[in-house]
Amino acid sequence: MASDMEKSQQYDGKNMALFEDEMDTSPMVASLLSSLANYSNLPTGSKEHEEAENNEEGPRPSKKPIKAPQLGTLMGVYLPCIQNIFGVILFLRMTWMVGIGGVLGSFIIVFMCCSTTMLTAISMSAIATNGVVPAGGSYYMISRSLGPEFGGAVGICFYLGTTFAGAMYILGCIEILLIYIVPQAAIFKMEGLEGPEAEAALLNNMRVYGSLVLGLMALVVFVGVKYVNKLALLFLACVIFSILAVYAGVIKTAIDPPVFPVCILGNRTLLTKAYDVCAKTVELDNDTVPSQLWRTFCDSDALNATCDEYFSNNNVTEIQGIPGVTSGILAENLFGYYLEKGVILEKRGLASVADEEGPSPTSNRYVMSDITSFFTLLVGIYFPSVTGIMAGSNRSGDLRDAQKSIPIGTIAAISTTSIVYMSSVILFGACIEGVVLRDKFGEGVNGNLVIGTLAWPSPWVIVIGSFFSTCGAGLQSLTGAPRLLQAISRDGIIPFLRVFGHGKANGEPTWALLLTAGICEIGIIIASLDAVAPILSMFFLMCYMFVNLACALQTLLRTPNWRPRFKFYHWALSFLGMTLCLSLMFICSWHYAIIAMGIATCIYKYIEFCGAEKEWGDGIRGISLSAARFALMRLEEGPPHTKNWRPQILVLVSVDAEQNVEQPRILSLTNQLKAGKGLTIVGTNVVGTFLNNYADAQRADQSLRRLMETERVKGFSQVVISSNLRDGTSHLVQVGGLGGLKHNTILVSWPQNWKHPDSHLRLKDFVEVVRETTIASLALLVPKNIASYPSNGERFTEGHIDVWWIVHDGGMLMLLPFLLRQHKVWRKCKMRIFTVAQMDDNSIQMKKDLITFLYHLRIDAAVEVVEMHDSDVSAYTYEKTLVMEQRTLILKQMHLTKNEKEREIQSITDVSRGSIRRKNPTSLRVPQIGEEGASVAERPEEENSAPTGHMSHNTPGGGTASPDCEVQRTWTDKGGAKDQSQASAGKPEAGKDLFNMKPNQFNLRRMHTALRLNEVILKKSKEAKLVLLNMPGPPKNRMGDENYMEFLEVLTEGLNRVLLVRGGGREVITIYS
Repeated sequence: MASDMEKSQQYDGKNMALFEDEMDTSPMVASLLSSLANYSNLPTGSKEHEEAENNEEGPRPSKKPIKAPQLGTLMGVYLPCIQNIFGVILFLRMTWMVGIGGVLGSFIIVFMCCSTTMLTAISMSAIATNGVVPAGGSYYMISRSLGPEFGGAVGICFYLGTTFAGAMYILGCIEILLIYIVPQAAIFKMEGLEGPEAEAALLNNMRVYGSLVLGLMALVVFVGVKYVNKLALLFLACVIFSILAVYAGVIKTAIDPPVFPVCILGNRTLLTKAYDVCAKTVELDNDTVPSQLWRTFCDSDALNATCDEYFSNNNVTEIQGIPGVTSGILAENLFGYYLEKGVILEKRGLASVADEEGPSPTSNRYVMSDITSFFTLLVGIYFPSVTGIMAGSNRSGDLRDAQKSIPIGTIAAISTTSIVYMSSVILFGACIEGVVLRDKFGEGVNGNLVIGTLAWPSPWVIVIGSFFSTCGAGLQSLTGAPRLLQAISRDGIIPFLRVFGHGKANGEPTWALLLTAGICEIGIIIASLDAVAPILSMFFLMCYMFVNLACALQTLLRTPNWRPRFKFYHWALSFLGMTLCLSLMFICSWHYAIIAMGIATCIYKYIEFCGAEKEWGDGIRGISLSAARFALMRLEEGPPHTKNWRPQILVLVSVDAEQNVEQPRILSLTNQLKAGKGLTIVGTNVVGTFLNNYADAQRADQSLRRLMETERVKGFSQVVISSNLRDGTSHLVQVGGLGGLKHNTILVSWPQNWKHPDSHLRLKDFVEVVRETTIASLALLVPKNIASYPSNGERFTEGHIDVWWIVHDGGMLMLLPFLLRQHKVWRKCKMRIFTVAQMDDNSIQMKKDLITFLYHLRIDAAVEVVEMHDSDVSAYTYEKTLVMEQRTLILKQMHLTKNEKEREIQSITDVSRGSIRRKNPTSLRVPQIGEEGASVAERPEEENSAPTGHMSHNTPGGGTASPDCEVQRTWTDKGGAKDQSQASAGKPEAGKDLFNMKPNQFNLRRMHTALRLNEVILKKSKEAKLVLLNMPGPPKNRMGDENYMEFLEVLTEGLNRVLLVRGGGREVITIYS
């Protein structure tokens, strides 16, 4: 009461009294706008951003107030992207790629790769501007757009790509150090070694120094990330100055080309260390003396010494390594010059006399190719030089306005780098001699870095600049990758990675850094920059592919939340980018592409089965809805073909007062019938009104879902609330399913104790369900004694499933045993089919025809034809029918209390039974049953009674009922209570009519059939594990419902498990393929 007063005072005077009841759940607009306006996407990680959803860790205590992010487009996005995109490949492999692939081929490669990243940047800009992007960048965008499974898989791929990028940068750093700066620092000496031995020594040096540098860098990252960030500008300055030096050198070549002579023997490029002067002999004091080159190719210093044949037959010429941009060398370098491993670099257009025996195998004279080159290899090696476009989005938490800065900064950075790359391809081809371009390590130009020979004022500008830039890029990779892994771990979608979400007190990811260093060491052990580059290309391409997919999906699905501020995107561009990424993956290396996809698929399936369930409103959920809608619309086009027919089951269950399922074993049978395929709807009814009983319906729905999960039934639950049981069941039958995906089969259990007065409504409901399925042309399955059916954990090691095929129902009786035997419970059971032959049928021919029919159906089953000869109605049948009809008539005429009804019916039927015996009609012939020689009429009264769950009743006098009375008690309990306002005292005339009545001939025939069939079925299938039987149709007259149930009871008497089957009026099985 006090709280209500406070609330009224709180909103009094604010014009909010009308809405004060909603204020607990719906805040005032003013407070909502205030919280939104003050939102700050601080770099706290995606885990903390969604703390309300993921309550795995408590909120972190705030150390100190954090300043709002202040980085703009230039410092926050543009320059970091420039630094990450320009890297080791530009300085170490770009000139070699132009020499090998030619200007045209290299331009195509650069254009393809830059187009891919530009299209990806457009897609990424759309995603990044579609709402606030917290720290976590690309991983956050992909996972929230494509869901946790794709997000986790792509996040891991992006992490692996970043980690291997660190390894590539470290290898590039060591290559610059050992080849161009201090070659004498090599632990494994390469002087005097040739071929594979020299290559192995170089790789071992890379491994040793690479591991040392990796350890040092990891230590720097562990001790202080702030120093790495502070040095980032210095490293960026090195990159920019190096590129500017190259452009300055290009301009200088037009005015005054630098002197970098290359010595050519015939048309073969010579190693610089193989000569001192580019001549065979030199003039010294008017005397001709052999040069060092002579001594390299000849066996002595004498001018008449025996020399290499190629050396003797060809002249030595010196050409300019950098003829300059105006020299016209571009035409020579226009097309590719792919080489096999170990082939000598030759200059085009120079005449030479070839060796008859081929070139000498020695490699200490000529410049030779170190790997076999081809177009796709160049793509794989070059692509890492265009990665790094995510650097801006990864810093989204530090940006003042991420939605404005990310698109502008990223696209501007890609445009800048693309222009630099494309112009570099043309300028390198126009300025540098082809043999120098193809000289990967500058062995023909005195061991200089080839791009350095072009730079101005000195090659050392490039060497030192590229060394520091590769160091900086390696540190950035080792800083970024552990944080990405930490973000994935803290999301909790990959359980075994959760340990890597922990770190130092200040949040630094210690464990993630250790794992990153370990994976990076794998790349160091590979040791070859050319071998590591395609690996990280795969992971980055996969990441970019899914960014494009996410944008395309969101655009095509038109989800209401898809409202990017960046408007210059289109789904076609995203699909083009996705196609380019996929194509480049297989162009680079098809086996690496398959491995990368395999890793992503394994992570996807792992998250799907073991990962935490997250609902992030992702696009995959949206595409599932769209695909479902499309499929449902297609299903509306017409009914399924017989070959595609399968039971789509609506299971009708009842719940108790606690909303628990009363007969859970019926869902076990559902699972065994379905084997996880097709549609299953489990429905129940809650009696009441929607307003008052909604909570009960929710509990019932949860109970159904739990039971379905326990029984492994894949499907949907449906609970309706109605004023009575009959209407609720009818509503379920009518409205279950959606569109073309509707049920075609009803599964309902046999009503237990239907003869009891309290179960009268269930009896009526059951018969009405039978009628409704007939009208709606639905199949009906009624398991009797459902409690005795096996659970999903049981196994039958032997036994039979018996099918009694009496009338054709479209093939349901044939199909159901086949479906059951697909399940492990019934797999060992054999199938038997019985059919009934009449007097005028040829039973032998029937059996042959049935065997042929089953052969064409591809169903393995034993066949037996049972002959049923015509016989007269037995006295037992006559009596049973008469008692059944008397019961029905009495209950119509009498509306007494329950106890009075039982006493009156007992007295009337006792007299009636005596009357029947006195008459003993001579027209009835008692048949002999089987070989026992005992007539049906001679059975003991207890055996002749209707098979029901008898309850112990007392006679009116208080004694125990006699056997005769027990029989009467059976049908007495069938009655339902009538309206006592219409009660009429039992009239003697009515009682006399009962004593003199004769049974209806229609009912008599039906009872006779039921008894005869039951005798035959018991004789053949008493020990069967399951009996499937045609279910007779319901009576048209609703007054005969009790009689109908009695017929079914007689038909199935003595059988343990019976499945009554009623077809839906269409063929469900076919002999055609």
